[in-house]
Amino acid sequence: MLTRHAIATAIACALVVAGTTSAYAGEDPDISKGNCDLMSFCVGVGDKDRTGGRRGQHLGSEHNAFTGNSKPSDCSVRAMDPQPPPGSKYHREGKTVYERVCSVEGQDGLVDITFVGTDPGQNAPAMDPQVVAHQAVDKMLLAGPDIASPRADGKYTVGVPMWMWVNQSATTYGPNTASASAGGITVTATAKVSKIVWQMGDGSSVTCNGPGTPYQASEGMAQSPTCGHVYSKTSAGAKSGKYQVTATSTWTIDWQGGGAAGQLTEIRQTNVQVAIGELQVVR
Repeated sequence: MLTRHAIATAIACALVVAGTTSAYAGEDPDISKGNCDLMSFCVGVGDKDRTGGRRGQHLGSEHNAFTGNSKPSDCSVRAMDPQPPPGSKYHREGKTVYERVCSVEGQDGLVDITFVGTDPGQNAPAMDPQVVAHQAVDKMLLAGPDIASPRADGKYTVGVPMWMWVNQSATTYGPNTASASAGGITVTATAKVSKIVWQMGDGSSVTCNGPGTPYQASEGMAQSPTCGHVYSKTSAGAKSGKYQVTATSTWTIDWQGGGAAGQLTEIRQTNVQVAIGELQVVR
């Protein structure tokens, strides 16, 4: 934790810019781009001397910003590559400059950036294994359900059972495994969809704990044994004359590494528009 004097020093030397990015470009790190409105930060100059950053007033008081009471929920640490050259305000003679980028709990879209100078050969700031687990998940490119049924061009009828199912792949259903390394640790994560909730567009929802069962003509008018729905009214009164069906998948992700283990959850969605008509009776 920084002392009151160190906090005052950090505030005094804060550099305020519009936007930020952790990339290094040109003579100094390029802090002119990014999706932040305002960022202030300094550069640590010693083994234990470090300063933090905050985005405008949204991260709370200076005390919170620099002592860590606004707890970062997701951080990554890496040595700047290339290192700031001599003459750069971020260069520290004989030291390696690391960047630590954190999102902050309760502050969607905001980041806290800290630059830390350490002696060559020293370890980078300790990494949280869960942060590395998130990096592994990012490699998976998890997507929403690949809906096989219902289809946008399908013909569906009031009172006739609808069978819902999804195609299964590594990115849309799992299992999907990836590893990531940072700060001297490696974490491996495995993700798989644990359930899919179908919002049917008529005000009802169906929770399916599997991918669903593909329909076969031999099933006739039978209901799906695993994932189905029966509409009681047409979609004529819905927007564009169709119901919007939304399939929301919950990915359960188990990870281990760096002497720890845990579980993460990711949510993905896919939509499809379906028309539900009246049953036609032939006389």
